[in-house]
Amino acid sequence: MPALIVAPALAFSQAGPPADSLKADSLRARKFNIKPIEDLSKQYDFGDLTHAILHPHKKPDSLHKSSGITIVPNVAANPTIGGQLGIKAVAGRRLGNDPKTLLSVAATSASITTKGIIYFYLNHNVFTPGNKWNFQGNLVAAKTVSPDFGLGIGRGYPNGSTPEKILADGSHKGYVIRSNYYNIREKLYKNIGKNFFAGAGMSFEIRRNVNARDSTGLSTPSGVYNTGHGFPQDHYSSNGFLFNIAYTTRDNPNRTYKGVYFDAGIRVNQRWIGSTKSAVQITSDLRKYISLSDVNPETVLALWNWGSYLVTGDIPYLELPGTARDGSYRSGRGYTSQYFKGTQFNDTEAEFRFPILRNKFLSGVAFGNLQTANDEHGTKLFQVFQPGYGAGFRVLFNKATRTNLALDYAFGQFGRKGFFLNLNESF
Repeated sequence: MPALIVAPALAFSQAGPPADSLKADSLRARKFNIKPIEDLSKQYDFGDLTHAILHPHKKPDSLHKSSGITIVPNVAANPTIGGQLGIKAVAGRRLGNDPKTLLSVAATSASITTKGIIYFYLNHNVFTPGNKWNFQGNLVAAKTVSPDFGLGIGRGYPNGSTPEKILADGSHKGYVIRSNYYNIREKLYKNIGKNFFAGAGMSFEIRRNVNARDSTGLSTPSGVYNTGHGFPQDHYSSNGFLFNIAYTTRDNPNRTYKGVYFDAGIRVNQRWIGSTKSAVQITSDLRKYISLSDVNPETVLALWNWGSYLVTGDIPYLELPGTARDGSYRSGRGYTSQYFKGTQFNDTEAEFRFPILRNKFLSGVAFGNLQTANDEHGTKLFQVFQPGYGAGFRVLFNKATRTNLALDYAFGQFGRKGFFLNLNESF
């Protein structure tokens, strides 16, 4: 069944919009003799379009962008969520006077659907002047409906018992899990060297009123998993400590033209801080951006590998790593969230980005991904891969922060396909 998906935008930032931010950045660049990366006066964004409609006889001043905030409606529809109506906002600002300080970004969204799903989130990724400290975190409160297609990488288990066949779900039957979801996560990174950061934090993920319509605990994949791993069927908490190291040379987190980003972490869930089960996970996130043109630096080959690996303990079913379970909920386009999942999971993606119009208002992308996971019936990580691929358009909403509207159509295996609408790039 086709799926139309709207994933959360992930960028974040600070409180208020900067006044004359482009002009200020230009003055700082001249003071420190920094060569500007791009000429924004030749770019055309949604603000310019609005100005042209409302003030057709007044020439816009490209150095006086009044706000680094982009606000758009959050409208979507698919068989799982019904019709969705809400609002999204993304903001960006460079803090302090040091031009080498990385851009701080933030995002928030609130929406409601015709099936009663309510979702609110607030994310941030803030760099203090000189990149001495980096704050990353999010707040989520939601009444959710989670589509479930079983555990593993899409490989059935025809010779197993009935519960084992349901858990592996070789028929790719869709189940629905309803729940109330709350997440508070905050990490603090300290600059420990050129482009290197070390950090720590905590994450609290809480599910209440979980309902998969499985009275026996053996008739749905989540029920079978919870029974086998000793989790309650209707609630859990996954609370843990986070320890990370990071390296970044990205020129902009919203839409990177060049640079590298790497983050490796350990998550330690502990019962004594309220976690239903103890567990230790290792995560890795590696991204490389290669600009292919000096004239059009936004012509980019972008590469991404994200993985999460259970070392010991047990993870709740809805918190297992899988499709779109990366920090920005963007991986694995072509499939719904957690379509594939396991205790060990890895996703590799490549995307070619290129301008279509000379004024950069419209751009295009072509992308592909490969996902792999283990299961509980002998399939190992990197043994089976499932592909996804597609193409899309980008509309430049705010050239000051490189905020764009991403419209992608993606295809996957088992007849999966769908339209994906987001603010900013998937990675």
